[in-house]
Amino acid sequence: MKNILRKSWLGYIGLGIAGTALIIVAVMPLTSAIVEGWLNSDVELRARLVFRSIRDQVIVGLAAAPAVDLVPFFERLTEDERILALGYCTAAGELRYATKFMPKTISCAKLERGKVDTSATVTDGDRPTHISVFPITAGPVSGHLLLLHDLQFVTRRVHEVRLYTALGLIGVALGLGLLAAVITRTLLRHWSLSVRSAIADVRRGAIPDPYRDRPTAIGSEIHALLSEFRVDRRYVDGIHVEWSPKTLHRLLEEELPGVEILVVSNREPYIHNKTDGGVLLQTPASGLVAAIEPVMRACGGTWIAHGSGSADRQTVDENDRIAVPPDAPAYTLRRVWLSAEEQNGYYYGLSNEGLWPLCHVAFVRPAFREEDWIQYQAVNERFADAVVQEAKQDDPIVLVQDYHFALLPRMIRQRLPKATIITFWHIPWANSETFGIFPWREQLIDGLLGSTILGFHTRFHCNNFIEAIDRFMESRIDRETATVTFRGHDTMIRAYPISIEWPPAALAEQRPVRECRDAVRQRFSLPPDTRIAVGIERFDYTKGIIDRIRAIDDLLTWKPQWRGKFVFIQAAAPTRGELEAYSTLQAEAMHLAEEVNARHSVDGFAPIRLVVRHHEPREVYELFRAADVCVVSSLHDGMNLVAKEFVASRDDEQGVLVLSSFAGASRELSEALIINPYHTRNMAKAILTALSMPAGEQRQRMRLMRSLVQERNVHRWAAQMLLDASRLRKRERVLGTG
Repeated sequence: MKNILRKSWLGYIGLGIAGTALIIVAVMPLTSAIVEGWLNSDVELRARLVFRSIRDQVIVGLAAAPAVDLVPFFERLTEDERILALGYCTAAGELRYATKFMPKTISCAKLERGKVDTSATVTDGDRPTHISVFPITAGPVSGHLLLLHDLQFVTRRVHEVRLYTALGLIGVALGLGLLAAVITRTLLRHWSLSVRSAIADVRRGAIPDPYRDRPTAIGSEIHALLSEFRVDRRYVDGIHVEWSPKTLHRLLEEELPGVEILVVSNREPYIHNKTDGGVLLQTPASGLVAAIEPVMRACGGTWIAHGSGSADRQTVDENDRIAVPPDAPAYTLRRVWLSAEEQNGYYYGLSNEGLWPLCHVAFVRPAFREEDWIQYQAVNERFADAVVQEAKQDDPIVLVQDYHFALLPRMIRQRLPKATIITFWHIPWANSETFGIFPWREQLIDGLLGSTILGFHTRFHCNNFIEAIDRFMESRIDRETATVTFRGHDTMIRAYPISIEWPPAALAEQRPVRECRDAVRQRFSLPPDTRIAVGIERFDYTKGIIDRIRAIDDLLTWKPQWRGKFVFIQAAAPTRGELEAYSTLQAEAMHLAEEVNARHSVDGFAPIRLVVRHHEPREVYELFRAADVCVVSSLHDGMNLVAKEFVASRDDEQGVLVLSSFAGASRELSEALIINPYHTRNMAKAILTALSMPAGEQRQRMRLMRSLVQERNVHRWAAQMLLDASRLRKRERVLGTG
């Protein structure tokens, strides 16, 4: 019996090996065909994405008179290792602007050129090549763009898949004998379903993460290929896209047609105040407003905010709405009215005496009062009701802004379950140990996790928030995808560095730099050769105004030869004067400025000019353009858009930015002189270096920073969030969960 069983066992093993060999022979062609077809589809998708990204620039270059040489532009695109060559076929069939690696065998006459996209695969020597032909027709421009991809990577991938398939099947045969055929068939079925699912996901623009959990070699390969495709697609999506109101509007039309946009913030973009001369319209000194307002002008929709102006009520209609901007209405401002008690508890109390100092490491003790928390909850409820009143659809996109409305996402989710809620936290998020002192920490996090997407300025702040969830909440955290599942709902945690519009609207009103400098010198009675440094922000203890004045004092003590030759103009808008910490700060700054001026004045020339009043954007940009140095010495800041506004204002590519390492902007503007604002001599040395920097070095630094701010402008910031929202909405529709 044992011999029979042994022979049967050996027979089963032999049969398994033979069956495995036959299966390998049978499966290899099918495997190769499926994978090759899949990868070819990937190449075609990438080709279309590249074409859509560069189409407008190619048309502009072709339509220019004289025509722009597109070869350098095309050559930059071929730096992608898979893009072999680009060229342009005229309507007459002439090949122009071909890159250096364009095969000599390729000609316009040999290619199928019609009114729709076409593609073909050819072999040039030993190199397989995929050719995509895209028609371009716009006014006088008529022709076809040729885009060639190197397909050698497809051959490599097919060989790898063949190897993994063979090893897997042989291992199963040796291990399970007669059952090898059954197990192999199961694996093949599983693999086939995975490929079909992957192709379907790619077609709808989603790449699901469950592939990383597949235990088979084939599953790992699929995950690797999809991860590679994700990187490629992200790169292609961003090729030479110049984000502007026009491109942002086009994004909404293409990705989110007919969507309703609602913005909620405490501060309103336009304030009407009563004056002796009538009603005065003001734009508040707020980084949030500076960032969001251009987006709303591009996207339209409704902005819901607290009506804080003394003339706000008399300028709205019967539904508390007003069309803005006044000169060219593009969206609706809906004002919500708050009583003095609500304002004191929700805004001055919980928000600015509690959350603000808690999240900013500025060594001001936060105050937590039960009555403030009650008002904070009540006001968040008021704004949730306003969102429902303004929503015309059951699935709008709601952009919730900042720490004033941490509870609002959950409240909106309960009222509008299908809404896509994007919450952006404009200030830092404290580490979990610091945040742990907040008495209502669980309720606050619960509120924020009602969001579909929760954004911060930096990855560091995202990590701090995830650590707080891990410490205080029962939830499931996927750190690889930065996604939190709580109450059966997923929230994406993402870093979206905020920025400004490009070019800034205020820059259009500016005179040449020399005239701005002359105007500022005349206004402050400065000699013609005076070097000017500026600081511009709200009077807030997180901005480091006191530390900045002390650094100026140290500089003039250390280098007295600068007395009478250097002036520091601090433009500070009053804010939250009802709070003791702010009124004390303003009094201390004014007293310190008087002391420094008394020590270092020369012939009546005071080195510190402290201007405490609201400055309109036109005045701010004039100061920027007049300055030799701009000092941004935040003790802790989410981003600080003043730094980016200064860079944007300097179209002469001169001026030096002295920037705190504790401002989020320092992660991007590395060409600034980065300082520790707590180190007085360090800041004084940086200001001295800025005053002594040659014009050539200023130009090199400023040019790099301006390029970054131009590319990563506020429209790109908004587009990143809206694109993520679009993908999530599409996925929900496909999966039937939305």
